[in-house]
Amino acid sequence: MGGSMAGRSPEMSIIEIHQALPKLLPLTQIQTETLNLLEWPRLCQHLSTFAATKLGAIAAKNLVFPPSQIESEKLLAQTSEITALDTEIEGGISFEGIGNISESLERATVGGMISGQDLLLIATTLAGMRKLRRVVENSELELPQLTNLVEQLRTYPELEKEIHHCIDDRGDVTDRASPKLADIRQKIKGSRDYIYQMLQRIMQRHSGSIQEAIITQRGDRFVLSVKAGQKEHIPGIVHDISSTGSTFYVEPKAIIDTGNRLRQAVKQEQREIEIVLRQLTEKVAEVVEDLERLLAIATTLDLAMARSRYSQWLEASPPKFITADKPTLLRTLRHPLLIWQQKNETGMEVVPINVQIRPDIRVVAITGPNTGGKTVTLKTLGIATLMAKVGLFIPAQAPVELPWFDQVLADIGDEQSLQQSLSTFSGHIRRVGRIIEALQRENQTNLVLLDEVGAGTDPTEGSALAIALLKYLANHARLTVATTHYGELKALKYEDDRFENASVEFDEYSLRPTYKLLWGIPGRSNALAIAKRLGLDENVIDAAQSLLGNSNTDVNEVIAALEAQRREQEQKSQEAQALLQQTERFYTEVSSKAADLQRREDDLKRAQDEQVQAAIAEAKSEIAQVIRTLQKGKPSAQKAQQATNALGEIAAQKVAQPKKKQASYQPKLGEKIRISRLGQTADVIELDEGSKTLVARFGIMKMSLDWTEIESLQGQKVEPEPKKQPQAKKTKQQPLKEPQEVVTVRTSSNTIDIRGERIHQAESALESAIATATAAGSQVLWIIHGKGTGKLREGVHDFLKHHPQISKYAVAEQKEGGNGVTLAHFSY
Repeated sequence: MGGSMAGRSPEMSIIEIHQALPKLLPLTQIQTETLNLLEWPRLCQHLSTFAATKLGAIAAKNLVFPPSQIESEKLLAQTSEITALDTEIEGGISFEGIGNISESLERATVGGMISGQDLLLIATTLAGMRKLRRVVENSELELPQLTNLVEQLRTYPELEKEIHHCIDDRGDVTDRASPKLADIRQKIKGSRDYIYQMLQRIMQRHSGSIQEAIITQRGDRFVLSVKAGQKEHIPGIVHDISSTGSTFYVEPKAIIDTGNRLRQAVKQEQREIEIVLRQLTEKVAEVVEDLERLLAIATTLDLAMARSRYSQWLEASPPKFITADKPTLLRTLRHPLLIWQQKNETGMEVVPINVQIRPDIRVVAITGPNTGGKTVTLKTLGIATLMAKVGLFIPAQAPVELPWFDQVLADIGDEQSLQQSLSTFSGHIRRVGRIIEALQRENQTNLVLLDEVGAGTDPTEGSALAIALLKYLANHARLTVATTHYGELKALKYEDDRFENASVEFDEYSLRPTYKLLWGIPGRSNALAIAKRLGLDENVIDAAQSLLGNSNTDVNEVIAALEAQRREQEQKSQEAQALLQQTERFYTEVSSKAADLQRREDDLKRAQDEQVQAAIAEAKSEIAQVIRTLQKGKPSAQKAQQATNALGEIAAQKVAQPKKKQASYQPKLGEKIRISRLGQTADVIELDEGSKTLVARFGIMKMSLDWTEIESLQGQKVEPEPKKQPQAKKTKQQPLKEPQEVVTVRTSSNTIDIRGERIHQAESALESAIATATAAGSQVLWIIHGKGTGKLREGVHDFLKHHPQISKYAVAEQKEGGNGVTLAHFSY
């Protein structure tokens, strides 16, 4: 499918559709046949139901196959990015207002006139795309592909505004679109009002002549329904007669001139409306190329959104394209059409398959009974490859890893044709011939899918033909997967390392296929076993067995033993998986408990800090009270001494207050303790009470620590020994000086860091910080906002200027941060 497309579509891998489409090659006959055999149009129809716009739905039904792996990876990146963005936005991404304006743009290009309703759709499309661009640009997610798309958008707000000025919500031209139009409509209104008034008077004066007291119209003329015998009483022009001839529809003579003027005014109104519409159309035509690009981007975004939502509905995983030396890995792969059938059409539960192919394998031969799932396996693998190529996720368990193929070529199903007189065998051979012809293209990687290769003819010749064909494909295709009933194909694996066997499992007891795919194990014959369980005469079965010989029995026994060994390995794998899940669950629980313990410890420390800050605030308040008392009178040595004594009493009270702290703690040998700075638990293996040190072991490491560096598991800490305070020297009492401004020590409670925040976020944080600092009795709040562009600093200063608790503010000194820090002073 390299560089080909399933039909013309507004979707494209980059942006500009009209430039990209000529580069795409038309599909060959075998490529078209492959898409139909894999039921690709059905999947595209399902995808289109997830599109938000008509153009998106059209693009989904006609998906373009990218010409290179790079383009496919871009599409997958678009799907991943828009999935993340859609999840981030409450209510999801909206395409409201965006419509199909392609016909309007074409009309503008050829000099036609766009109607009012179509102009209104252009305006709403411009507005809708502007909103989409804003959503992408304002997101904090990394969205390189989507950003690259929307940054090329030009949404012309001035054109949108002009359209809304001239066109109302119903698509009609407004009076304000043209002064002349407004004047004409005023005249029309006056003429109609006059006509209604005159007709009302005539009906009142000649009520006996009126058949029905209503004002109606014939054409564009206002008339009255007059009785046939009374028309002489209301002279005028008869515009119509009823089918019975009893009613004449007369335009009274009194309103004929006004009716003529009304007709002329209506024509003038229509000409003026056309002038307005043509002027708007010309403005659209001037930017038609940008609007075409906008429409292409809108379609690309909508298609990416459809791929995302369809992939999520399938519970699919993003695929990764691998190099030639990596194995193909598709675990629990499900067919998307079967999933649709299960969910929407109450179908059977989908049985997943596992695909794991080594990089050196070129041909996989799948054997097994009819209706066992061989054909479904081919279709599932083929459609999954195409899904990844167009940017869809694959319904399989992550990680999903597969090669990128230029072409997917298939021969699946019965190609019997009565019209062309072709047998089943002939139909297959012709299609295989087209596949071989398609493989002649150089420098391409191809996936070939063959169903019942060599079937429909003599088994001996068919088997030989199948072997020769698969050996040819091993040399010319990147990977071939073929289903067969020929036992000879099973032996190819043991002759050529590039071949691999697989089979679909069959339950001999229930006589039903399990639809499970077994890798590395060829299918075994079950015909005789099934016949025996169905009650066929044992003599017939024994005779058949003797004709087969013992070699076939031995092969089947070996295969049965391999299957039993595989089932045993699967059971052990499931047990190991369950054990791993249990281990992960235990780890999660332990991590959660550790996090809870850490949170409780943080809360305890925070409460202790708050108590200390409250005590400091109370002391500062009392000290401030002493200072204010001292300031009220004339300074004197006696008052200074009194103030000193008062401060001493406050300090003594604060020291005397009992502190809420943990009981005295000392570590013990063999005890489990926590290393405070590491948050790591350890065992005490050595203890020295004299030097107050210990040796702790955690894991394979040992560490020597002071007692002050550890704490118990309950949060108790060793009290440090009090240091001896040097005796203060007695100094001569100095005269009392004027009180100076209180110097506030910078702490965590009076400092806030708002770097990187937006202004509206910073204001909320500042309000909380002011409340915390004032509660702690701080005089100053340090606000760290950084230098940057200065916008955040300006916003902070504007907030502080109008705050009732702030007396003044200024930037800090250079040594304290300069322009990157603001000091706010409180007004107590």
